[in-house]
Amino acid sequence: MQNLGYLKESTSQTAGPYVHIGLAPGAAGFKTFDSELGQVIAPEGVAGTRVRIEGLVIDGLGAPVKDVLIEVWQADASGIYPHPEDPRAADCAKGFRGWGRVISDFDTGLFAFDTIKPGPTAGRGRAVQAPHISLWLVSRGINIGLNTRMYFPEDSDLHKADPILNSIEQVVRRQTLIAVQTAPNTYRFDIRLQGEGETVFIDV
Repeated sequence: MQNLGYLKESTSQTAGPYVHIGLAPGAAGFKTFDSELGQVIAPEGVAGTRVRIEGLVIDGLGAPVKDVLIEVWQADASGIYPHPEDPRAADCAKGFRGWGRVISDFDTGLFAFDTIKPGPTAGRGRAVQAPHISLWLVSRGINIGLNTRMYFPEDSDLHKADPILNSIEQVVRRQTLIAVQTAPNTYRFDIRLQGEGETVFIDV
């Protein structure tokens, strides 16, 4: 039996320019599926306040990343995930998917998606997590997908007890996880990969 302690780390590479062919072929111009996987997170009629999220992923030079793919994970309006590991999964809003794939505009880099605002969720122990949307992004130049979160500005009272926000020692950096409301039920959330105002990324 081979001693695993002597195995060397394998080489890594970025997602490359063809990530959309595998994960979102329609965006790359390939008619593979009748409907693209993950386009609808919360179909019309799902209970909750409908919201729109818009933003850019910005590189270390301040330029928008125009070929990013973002996976979105969230709970429903009652804070329930449609996943068997959530003990309340059976009570999740009917038709709610809680997951989706978002593609940035290839010309501008702008990404946008429509969903419902999630409710507070249970954290470890008895902790309560403020309403948030989890985001995982991948693109050229990124070796390993990056995880972050978006919180809603109107929930500042709940932010004070959120275990993830409070794990960030530099208080000013917590603001990088909080969206800006730009219109009724519309939020702006820019993700900065490097440099001034770099978004906090989370190990999961």
